[in-house]
Amino acid sequence: MKGLDGEDLFVDVAEVGPTSGANVVIVVSGTHGVEGYLGSALQRYHLETVDADRTTSPTLIFIHALNPYGFSWVRRVNEDNVDLNRNFGDWSTAMPGNPRYGEFADTLVPSSWSEDEQQRTLGQLMSALEEIGLDDFQQIVSGGQFDHPTGIFYGGIGPTWSNRWLSDFLSDRLQGVAKTAIIDLHTGLGPWSHGELISSDAPDSEAYQRQTEWWQDVISMQDGASVSADLSGDWLGSVGALVPDTELTGVAIEYGTVDPITVLQSLRADAVLHASGDPTSTDAKLIRDQVRGAFLDDDPAWLEACWPRYRSVVTTSMERLG
Repeated sequence: MKGLDGEDLFVDVAEVGPTSGANVVIVVSGTHGVEGYLGSALQRYHLETVDADRTTSPTLIFIHALNPYGFSWVRRVNEDNVDLNRNFGDWSTAMPGNPRYGEFADTLVPSSWSEDEQQRTLGQLMSALEEIGLDDFQQIVSGGQFDHPTGIFYGGIGPTWSNRWLSDFLSDRLQGVAKTAIIDLHTGLGPWSHGELISSDAPDSEAYQRQTEWWQDVISMQDGASVSADLSGDWLGSVGALVPDTELTGVAIEYGTVDPITVLQSLRADAVLHASGDPTSTDAKLIRDQVRGAFLDDDPAWLEACWPRYRSVVTTSMERLG
């Protein structure tokens, strides 16, 4: 695939430390392409300021831009309109259904993005939200769906390129590795600059117990208290099956940006553009700017406020596995 400016697309991997280290810490950016702006900044700043000359275990592994297409095209989804964190289910079985998404599919992603359509459909969605409540609405809309390819939070019809690449990379790289910490960087949910620590594991699992022991205020997406819905097919929750002999302790850091309606509107605009419009047009830049603004705050104070949480999580991981 090619990027917005015709550039080649790829995933970068950088390692700092011994290649044969018994333990590793992996930091991932760009699972949701546009969210890679912050992830890239944190990874780069880390390399410039911390552990640049590490020679002892654990080895640091930076995966930069897991979804390079979305990162380049300023989209949350990939080249197939697939949300990577809905694509890592067990494709040998039927994907979980989400029939209620269909009730809102045409309202969420209408055939045009005229001012009248925006106002009409947003009004309908706000009425539905008021009727069924925020938690149920969020779960229906963002929990994941597999029946509407041009919709939002779409899981796809099989493993995507990024899914296959990550699965191959981790299966190979983690052979012989005893323990691994994984930190997946995200933006767009929660209070401004606050980094919520989100677990994909059940609250009664050993993995979750380790997470809370390491990082304290971890919230499982499965208990209804997280800013995230309970996802179908997120990759952190699925990677354990790839490396059954490695003890995995993983967490997503979700940094807040703007209010959830602004975020939803940006995703709707982007979906309509790529389903019915011309992503190379002049008007498309306005939508890309809208998406970028929903997932990245250009105020330097926001980036500065995001760093301490990142450093705390990574430092604790290094200490636990050192």
